This record gives sequence, structure tokens and C-alpha cells, in this order.
Amino acid sequence: MDLKFLASVYLALFVIMDPPGVIPVFLALAGRRGAKAMARLALQAALTAFGVIVLFALLGDRILQFLGISLPAMQVSGGLLLLVVSLELLTGKTDEPTEVDDVNVAMVPLGTPLLAGPGAIVATILFVRSADTAPEIVALIVAIVAIHVTIYLVMRFSVVLAKILRPTGILVLTRIAGLLVAAIAVQLIADGVFGFIDARG
Repeated sequence: MDLKFLASVYLALFVIMDPPGVIPVFLALAGRRGAKAMARLALQAALTAFGVIVLFALLGDRILQFLGISLPAMQVSGGLLLLVVSLELLTGKTDEPTEVDDVNVAMVPLGTPLLAGPGAIVATILFVRSADTAPEIVALIVAIVAIHVTIYLVMRFSVVLAKILRPTGILVLTRIAGLLVAAIAVQLIADGVFGFIDARG
């Protein structure tokens, strides 16, 4: 196994997917659900992100080419989706979630596009293209598994933060998370727009 390649893949995905950065959003969406529900939600979100990344690792190039989808298009669509989520966080529409919402929130926006977003998908596709030898392929697989285990553990143990913050603190954090997600959404949309301009220029 190529340890250098493993480290480069893991660190790149860690920076792009930013497990610590998803904690405020995770607590905002799940902080009032109780420890068991939050643990289940963390696992569902990590598995969703893992499934998306594995799918694009195996079929990414073919999917994008077949559908004629460009990176800017993915960025704009992901940004618009996150913008809707940010409005829900800012207006408090996520304050009283139901059991069905647990699954929905785990898939969207946590699993994708916050964790397995356009940046992580494209980075994975590029790493797959550059993995030419068996040791590099094994390292790529291990790195993808390791980053998603990290993501799960970070969200799983954020339950402790939820107990410390209590409902009032989580409410404040929800509004802050809404602003942060809105900023991420605007940045994604802006990057996508500039990407379209550069492609045509």
C-alpha cells in the first residue's frame, strides 16, 4: 500500500469535506433529537456521503459524460440546495423535526452536498484517474473509508456538545449555522458562475 498516496488522498478529502466544520450544522439540524437519534443521524449521514463518493469513484467520469454535467453546473445546483437549507435554519423551520426528517436530513444536506459535495466528488474522480498501481488503488480505498469513519466519529461525539449547549445554545448555533451555510451556498454559486464564464471565454 502506498502510504504517501493514502495520506495525500485523506488530507485532501479532510480539507474539502471539513468534518469539524459540519459540527455546527449537524447540531443545528439534530441537536434537539436526543442522543440515540443523533447517533443514528450521524451514521446515516456518513453512510450517505460514503455511498455518493464510492459511486463517483467507480462511475464518476461516465456519469458526468453521459449526462453532460460540468463542474460549474454541480456547483450552482449544490449552492442553490444549500441556500434553501440555510433559509430553513435561519427561520427556525428545523426546530421540530419528525422521524421522517431524520432520514431526509441525513441524506440532504448533511450527506450531500455538505460532505459529499462537488469539490469532494471531483477530487475523488481525479484521485481515481491518478491511481495507476495496485498499492495506490488500495491506498485510495483505505483513505476513502478512513475519512468517512472520521466524519462519523466527529458527528457522533458532537452529542456531548449538544448536552453542554442545551436548547438555548443550540438555537443560537442554528442561526449561526444558517449564516455559514448561506455563505457556503453563495460561494458555490459564484464559483459555478465564474466557471461557466471561464469555460465560454
